[in-house]
Amino acid sequence: MDVFRTPDERFDGLPGFDFEPNYAEVDGLRLHYLDEGQGDPVICFHGEPTWSYLYRKMIGPLVDAGSRVVVPDYPGFGRSDKPTDRDWYSYDRHVGYVTRLLARLDIENATVVVQDWGGPIGLRWAVENADQVARLVILNTGLFTARAEPSKAFLAWRDFAERNPDLPIGFVIQGATKTEVPQEIVDAYEAPWPTPESKAGTAAFPLLVPLTPDDPGAAEMGQVAEVLSKWDKPVLVCFSDSDPIFTPKTGQRLVDFIPGAQDLRVIEGGAHFLQEDRGEQIAAEIVSFLRGG
Repeated sequence: MDVFRTPDERFDGLPGFDFEPNYAEVDGLRLHYLDEGQGDPVICFHGEPTWSYLYRKMIGPLVDAGSRVVVPDYPGFGRSDKPTDRDWYSYDRHVGYVTRLLARLDIENATVVVQDWGGPIGLRWAVENADQVARLVILNTGLFTARAEPSKAFLAWRDFAERNPDLPIGFVIQGATKTEVPQEIVDAYEAPWPTPESKAGTAAFPLLVPLTPDDPGAAEMGQVAEVLSKWDKPVLVCFSDSDPIFTPKTGQRLVDFIPGAQDLRVIEGGAHFLQEDRGEQIAAEIVSFLRGG
């Protein structure tokens, strides 16, 4: 298996990202994760085509509030190793690597924060390791069970990704935020992927979304949904007001579906990557949630 490892100097001096890198060897790949602070862990699962940099605005406030914040980079993303064969990537493989990584990190009484593809990955990890999980925070995501017709907005995104394997990361980030992202921040999001071959993981993710109930991943995500339909531990659902795919209506359906969910929080002035648009506000919502608010 051919693997691309992003040179360390690509990550020097990234704005707002002075966190110490941590690495673990998992099944032949070097995986990166952030591990900041002390206390009960808050585990943040990123989506596509982002990496742990997405959570930089939230880490400080959560640490200051007394939490330990753990943010893994999946294989193919961030500072983790990147297999260059797009066919290597699968939903099961992403879940498996994250599971083996987190098994080494002494995780108990965790709060699991998910967004975008972090939803299917992180929520599956949470329900399969429920004894380690105290609560969930769900941001602009869903489970792709293929029980409903995919939206035109999603199909357009999938088609774009399929036609552009050298995915323009910065263009995607800029197009999925409400605020104007400065060029130095766009460059930071692009830092892990300096070559087309390094982007196999980002190119694969949109194609992993099951479109029929028989596609890989659909049954597994359906099983996660079944567990969540009975989940009575506390759940905070925050959806932004300007995401064309994951709308507040999607968030409300999750609130209605999960027994432990609190009332929906609508984050104004945020698009798909609401952590970039309103990271400090979301961190404040999570801190209040952790304190029983």
